[in-house]
Amino acid sequence: MEQLARLRLQLTAWYAGVLGLVLLVLGVGLFLTVRRQMARHLDVSLRAAAAALEQAARIRETERAAAHGAVVDAVDELHIPDRSLYLLDDDFHPIKPAVLPDRIREAIRQAARDKQPYRDLDAPDGRELRVYAERFTGTTGASYVAGVVADRLELEDEYTSLIEAFAAAALAALVLVAGGGSILVRKSAAPVERSMEQMRRFMADAAHELRTPITLLRTRAEVAGSQEREPARDAATLQAIEREAARLGEIAGGLLTLARADAGEWPVVRETLYLDDAVAGAVDATRAYAEQRRVFVEVGSFEEAKMLGDPALVRRLLLIVLDNALKFTPAGGRVRLDVSAQNGRAAVVVSDSGIGIPPEHLPHVFERFYRGDQVRQDVAGGGAGLGLAIAQWIASVHGARIDVASQPETGTRVSITFPLAAGG
Repeated sequence: MEQLARLRLQLTAWYAGVLGLVLLVLGVGLFLTVRRQMARHLDVSLRAAAAALEQAARIRETERAAAHGAVVDAVDELHIPDRSLYLLDDDFHPIKPAVLPDRIREAIRQAARDKQPYRDLDAPDGRELRVYAERFTGTTGASYVAGVVADRLELEDEYTSLIEAFAAAALAALVLVAGGGSILVRKSAAPVERSMEQMRRFMADAAHELRTPITLLRTRAEVAGSQEREPARDAATLQAIEREAARLGEIAGGLLTLARADAGEWPVVRETLYLDDAVAGAVDATRAYAEQRRVFVEVGSFEEAKMLGDPALVRRLLLIVLDNALKFTPAGGRVRLDVSAQNGRAAVVVSDSGIGIPPEHLPHVFERFYRGDQVRQDVAGGGAGLGLAIAQWIASVHGARIDVASQPETGTRVSITFPLAAGG
């Protein structure tokens, strides 16, 4: 369990780490994209401010030419928030304002003469400025230069706000993913935990089942080795050893079958067969055992039922169910078999008048090594409790279903329903 807890923690950390990396890449990409868009928006606004300045300068020229009293200084009246406007003549002498810092004047001159009308300028106070300059001709034919300056600090403020908002959202997302990832990991690991628990229980049960016959074999061999040879006693010892060896073989065979079934390595044949014929064959195979136990086997309705399946596995399934019915039915009891085909399904019903199964044990009858209460264990004798687990696997690979109904001291009814073959 400690390993599973560590695994859950590692998976949660991986979830959070991967999402963090995705958010980091996304954030960097988003920041670069937004930064480029903001810088482009700033340049557009500078160009728009220069166009407004050009229009104001032309209005100024027109008013001077009209000579209607005082000339309205349209440039001074023009106000664009967070933008500094400069109007220069063709020789880069300042017109408005009359005094222009040398740094800005030189930046405007370089921008106006270059194909790239933008310049970045470091101000003495450490601020970074963005300069735009454009030549234009007034209404009188005179040439002018329009210059616009903006403080890039407004971009930095927007960048900071963007980073803070994204960081807060990313942190919230990481917290949510860590919590959600932990829940997801728990749910995802639940089947693994169940499988590991089943595997541990399976190994413990297998060790327990194997230990008893191995101990008996070793004990009988040690006792026989320490005694003088006596034909009758030696024969009894060898027969006992043979029984325990057969039990070991049965357990090993069942374990091998289930292991190959779990791994999907058991080759399942698909061919046409008739379920009623398979049931008749299983009855014939167990007739001697039924006579030995003095249990009457009754064959009821037998309808022809054509299906697709593995004849060997279907026979094994029927033998397991029939063997259990005979094993848990006392002498003088009855076992009845019925085969029917309707609504696209073929059903085999095996009912007995045996000792039955208590209701609390019914949900566990298909579990591996499960042998029920002490009464059924005593009746089963050396059974390993693997038969019904194998039967359930055979039914599942054939698309069949097994239903068990039982009452103590009344008997058990096992119904196996197969899909019929096309045209069956």
